[in-house]
Amino acid sequence: MIKRQIQALGLFFVAFLVILAVISTTGSSRIAQAFYYTPTPQPDGRVIYIVKENDTCISIALLNGITEQELRSLNNLEGDDCLYLIPGRELLILEKQELTPTPEDVETPAEPTPTPFKGNGTICIYLFNDENGNAMAEENELPIAGGEVSVTDRLSTVNLIGTTDASGEPICFEDIPEGEYNLSVAIPEGYNPTTTMNYALFLSAGEISVIDFGAQPGSSALPIFGEEKTSPWLAVLGLFFIGAGIGFWFYARKIV
Repeated sequence: MIKRQIQALGLFFVAFLVILAVISTTGSSRIAQAFYYTPTPQPDGRVIYIVKENDTCISIALLNGITEQELRSLNNLEGDDCLYLIPGRELLILEKQELTPTPEDVETPAEPTPTPFKGNGTICIYLFNDENGNAMAEENELPIAGGEVSVTDRLSTVNLIGTTDASGEPICFEDIPEGEYNLSVAIPEGYNPTTTMNYALFLSAGEISVIDFGAQPGSSALPIFGEEKTSPWLAVLGLFFIGAGIGFWFYARKIV
């Protein structure tokens, strides 16, 4: 009797273990099948989610970190559309994003290399009467006529000469090639220079350079302060006194 009870108990225990193993296997299988599908961005930048069985708009939105309203707006879902999601349907989770170029991606256009400009310019020379001797041409100081000016370049390929006049306008040499030049002025006789009479100049293309040279009358040409012209009456008076002296001398000899 006891032996039969032990056998029955053993069979019950074996059956219990079999049932437990079946339940464990079934549960493990179900757990293994429950996985989350991670949407992969498409080549164009969009993110697509494929609907699974029992998916709802709320569950899909929560899984992908967006709101239900955003999900509806992206896929034009209205009213009860979320209640009839068919497995396998593709839902848009993220639209195509425009990439903002970084400073490294932006190609900086190369600055054009400036082309040297070759051309001509103008040199003007003005000779003025520097009355106050400050070496600066002022409005009340008149021009000096008769000054001989010359313009030569460093290679002596340009040799220009001219003479100043009293018009008040400088003497100009136009259409001179760009380069280095030496300007010199020979002032008229009777004048002393108040500025340098030689000037080195670099003329750029399209430039108009006006150089002032100053001079003032020399001391021999200036009137002496306090000098007065001799009156002819003084000569007559002198001759009268000389004659009177000679007459007085002869008269004195006769008396003696």
